[in-house]
Amino acid sequence: MTGSYRFGIEEEYFISDAITRGTRRKIKRCFFESCKNRFPDEVQLEMLQSQIEVATPPCEDMADARQRLAELRAGLGAIARDHGLVLIAAGTHPTAMWAHQRATEAARYDKLMRDLQMLGSRNIVCGLHVHVEVPDPSRRVDLMTRCLPYMPLLLALSTSSPFWQAQRTGLLGYRLAAYRELPRTWLPDLFAGQEDYDRYVETLVSAGAIDNASFVWWVVRPSLQHPTLELRVADSCTHLDDAIAIAALYRALVRHLDRNPSVNAGMTGASRAIIAENCWRAQRYGVHGSFVDERTRSARSVGETLDAVIAMLADDARALGCLREVQCARTIVARGTSADRQLALYMEARGRGLDRHAALLGVVDWLALETVGTATVEPRVLAAVG
Repeated sequence: MTGSYRFGIEEEYFISDAITRGTRRKIKRCFFESCKNRFPDEVQLEMLQSQIEVATPPCEDMADARQRLAELRAGLGAIARDHGLVLIAAGTHPTAMWAHQRATEAARYDKLMRDLQMLGSRNIVCGLHVHVEVPDPSRRVDLMTRCLPYMPLLLALSTSSPFWQAQRTGLLGYRLAAYRELPRTWLPDLFAGQEDYDRYVETLVSAGAIDNASFVWWVVRPSLQHPTLELRVADSCTHLDDAIAIAALYRALVRHLDRNPSVNAGMTGASRAIIAENCWRAQRYGVHGSFVDERTRSARSVGETLDAVIAMLADDARALGCLREVQCARTIVARGTSADRQLALYMEARGRGLDRHAALLGVVDWLALETVGTATVEPRVLAAVG
């Protein structure tokens, strides 16, 4: 480890049928084989066959990470098209039905499905995960706690899940509401330190409740495999630039908190409860809402909150060479998130007299186009969106 706060980005995507635009219950093995042959180190299977995950190698440059993700999206999109499929980056799929899902055939997922039962099939959600390397890994539990107040902002900026089971949810970020059905999700508790966290994990492992710490799925967690603190609160971002902006913000945040141990020190149960309230506000309103400010006991808009965070992180972002990407988060607030665009397209289609199903298909077509670009999307989809 170099102290450069290297990072890696993981994105989860939905795999949809190019004709029906719904998720297939079973994906032919040849599709996954083609993906692994093209990207042997970057592609991983997910728990459900209608999903796939990619991961960049460790990066030190945001432009390099963006290029790698662009290549992965375009490459997988082209392979999907060859197999009559499309790739979609969103927190939830507008028309997918959980009862139609089928687990990936693998020992880990077989065990998970036996444990989770119906909740495993209902876990049809996709997220953006960002790993940031911490120079002293023993500090990760402390950093995890002190970065919790910023989880609502990162969630609001990523919202891309306004639909669930072919229904409008009324939320811009429904994904976490569905994900919270699983055990060991949501916000971590306020651990006293590394030893306290280790005792928690070791107790669960010794009791046979989990195999290891990788079965702890909080919105942020110390990674088991890497010396990183892993962000898991964000929806999968339809816009690639949004994913990069959120990754840059989180990377600068980890550096800032690591170098300033007094920031957010001594948080209380009330602090955690306020963070939970703000996460709900992010789910409900996305970038259009406001957050409860514990220090001033007042409400602050998402835009004002972002401006304050960018000002706080400016020196760290400059040191990491990612100030431009951090500042691009303001673009998300100005134009809205993927969820805003999905809802606008849906309402416009309904206003033209289309029924709910047809309007949702138009949303799926836009998601497919925006995820991978025009070169790797079926011409029929382009015509529908156009």
